[in-house]
Amino acid sequence: MKTLCLRCYVSGRVQGVGFRYATADQALNLGVTGYVRNLPDRRVEVMACGEERAVNALRNWLWQGPQLARVSDVRCDTLPCRDFHDFRID
Repeated sequence: MKTLCLRCYVSGRVQGVGFRYATADQALNLGVTGYVRNLPDRRVEVMACGEERAVNALRNWLWQGPQLARVSDVRCDTLPCRDFHDFRID
């Protein structure tokens, strides 16, 4: 099993629309660990680690987000794998 760890920055209307909670639900359903948090510049940061297929599925979902979100950009960087025990909302 190949593992992958991504840090993604999601831009658009992504704060105040339940984006963090929906992302956490998706991550938990996919078995991805890491975190999601709002940034002061109105973006959302997502750290996603786990099986490559699952992390890529979450990355693809970030372009959609929850119903009220309007995603304009998702930028991801690959990082060395980290050991998170769960997926948390910061």
